[in-house]
Amino acid sequence: QVQLVESGGGLVQAGGSLRLSCAASGLTLSSAAMGWFRQAPGKEREFVAVIRWSRGMTYYADSVKGRFTISRDSAKNTFYLQMNSLKPEDTANYYCAADLTGAGTIAGQVDYWGQGTQVTVSS
Repeated sequence: QVQLVESGGGLVQAGGSLRLSCAASGLTLSSAAMGWFRQAPGKEREFVAVIRWSRGMTYYADSVKGRFTISRDSAKNTFYLQMNSLKPEDTANYYCAADLTGAGTIAGQVDYWGQGTQVTVSS
């Protein structure tokens, strides 16, 4: 059974930091693209960041580049999203995702989703 279990959301002031974690089980990660998406109320789910598990290559949405960092711990089958310099517009429900065949940047191509964790940034 595939599981993506997230943790680490919360409430933070603008300019603050949070780290999200996603623990993966029940799937082979070696060829997967593991990533983060977010969805604000009334908006579509949007891509945030992705990491290719085998090579560690990363890619970010322009809106978070330079502020967010995605990383992985292969020994723990866990990946992370370090979010710095948070802005009120970063407020959303954040989902981790596993794309087993694609680049991991398109929500419609994601194979598995985490349950979501709320991030709220106050001004």
